[in-house]
Amino acid sequence: MLVAERQKKIVDLVNLRTTIRVSELSEIFSVTEETIRRDLEKLERENKLRRSHGGALSIQEKNLEVDFSEREIINVIEKKIIAREAVNQVKSGDRIILDASTTAWYMARSLPDFPLTVITNSIKVAMELSKKEKIEVISTGGILLPKSLSYVGPLAERSLDNYHVDKTFLSCKGLDLTNGLSDSNEWQALLKRKMIERSAQTILMVDSSKFGHRDFSHITSLHNINQIIVDAKLDNTSKEILKEKKITVTAVNGDKEPASYFFKEATVHS
Repeated sequence: MLVAERQKKIVDLVNLRTTIRVSELSEIFSVTEETIRRDLEKLERENKLRRSHGGALSIQEKNLEVDFSEREIINVIEKKIIAREAVNQVKSGDRIILDASTTAWYMARSLPDFPLTVITNSIKVAMELSKKEKIEVISTGGILLPKSLSYVGPLAERSLDNYHVDKTFLSCKGLDLTNGLSDSNEWQALLKRKMIERSAQTILMVDSSKFGHRDFSHITSLHNINQIIVDAKLDNTSKEILKEKKITVTAVNGDKEPASYFFKEATVHS
């Protein structure tokens, strides 16, 4: 990692955590504590953070992470039916990744107890799957974000380099049909990008309220998404645009079978 890149990530991490110790930064970036101290001195001179005894403090007063309990009560019905359809995409013996979204948590609750390997950065997902004897759970580890109960950061990203999975199931804060997926938190966005890279197929689980929004941190372009599972409220114009982009869209609601719109032809299964 280049010095400038490491220092940028240090600032991002300090802002994310509010405060962090030199020893932690040394472990995360695999450099000596003396190197980290020099980085912190430089960054303090540039007014990007403030040094403290044994560490550094953020000079920003913002936290873009939303508490899991708050996300848990937003668009609950839509998230549950999307999660139920996502479960139908999983086969016994699959190796999958689940992100730290509430939809992934609902999906974990609905998964049958059959042979399956699940990699996740979510404490909630891991705890839910721990009740199922036949499912092997692998946690990414990393830096804990208390509000979302999830792990992020370079350690979490590096852990994914050890694996290749059949499918990744994830969500996002914003879905712009031109610019792609985005998240409010940069570290979450970076980890989701790595999840996509390590998977043969990526399935996006997102309710229609996310369409047309563009959040702070870019995750990936739509051409890296194989399928989108969304609630039935998605407008026809968006469906047509996604069809042109060769993305399969499965629209679901609570009382009907899902309708799938394929990029080759708009075949509807009902």
